[in-house]
Amino acid sequence: MIDDVPPKQVWEALMSDPEAVLCDVRTNAEWAFVGLPDLSQAGKQTLTIQWQAFPTMQPNMQFVEQLKQAGVGPERNVYFICRSGGRSMAAAEAAFEAGYRKVHNVRDGFEGPHDQRGHRGNVAGWKHDGLPWHQK
Repeated sequence: MIDDVPPKQVWEALMSDPEAVLCDVRTNAEWAFVGLPDLSQAGKQTLTIQWQAFPTMQPNMQFVEQLKQAGVGPERNVYFICRSGGRSMAAAEAAFEAGYRKVHNVRDGFEGPHDQRGHRGNVAGWKHDGLPWHQK
C-alpha cells in the first residue's frame, strides 16, 4: 500500500531526511506554466520526470528507468507529486512494483481539487498549504 501523505508532512520529511526525494510527475507544460515545488531550503531540487508526455498524454514507458538514471535508488524515500494526486499515485505504484519500497504519494498534489468555481489551488495541495514554489 502506498502512503498518501499531506503536503506539509512531505515538506517536513524532505527537510529532515537528506536522502528523501520529491519527484514531480506532471508534464513539461505544467512545470513551465504552473510552477514547481521549491526545495532550496533543504538544499535540494525537485526531480522532474513526466508520467505522461504532453501533449499526447501517452504513458512514459521509461519512467522507472529514468528514476534510476537520476540516481534514485530503491532504498530512498521518494515522494511523488502531480497536479491533484492521481498520476503521482500511479507513478508511486509503478515504482513500488519495480522494487522501490519507500514510496509515497503527496495527497492532493501541487494544486489540489477544484473549488466551487472550478479553480485549483484554493482547497488543498502544496500551493494551498503555503509551501515554497516557483515558476521557471
